Amino acid sequence: MIKVTIYQNSEQKISGFDLLGHAGYAETGSDIVCAAVSALAQNTVNSIEAFTQDSFTAEVDEENGGLYVKLEPGYSEKTGLLLDSLILGLQGIEEEYMEYVDVIFKEV
Repeated sequence: MIKVTIYQNSEQKISGFDLLGHAGYAETGSDIVCAAVSALAQNTVNSIEAFTQDSFTAEVDEENGGLYVKLEPGYSEKTGLLLDSLILGLQGIEEEYMEYVDVIFKEV
């Protein structure tokens, strides 16, 4: 299962997100759930980097299926929109494939 944790403050402002695990929907290389989640997350990170001046750190753990992203405070509305889009996409996948993806929000 892919566990997605969205970190946010008490005002629901996102400070980062983690993805960990493999969906297990199909064999490696044929897993559409894993591919969809990975594509959304990678595109979000790449878009923040390409289309904004906002700072963040990102670490990848390919062996364990991990992506860890921490955003610097005070990011732009563009980054906020990209994060909202990521969450919308992830929740859509979670709705369809509940046994393979779990999206949770954690207040920090």
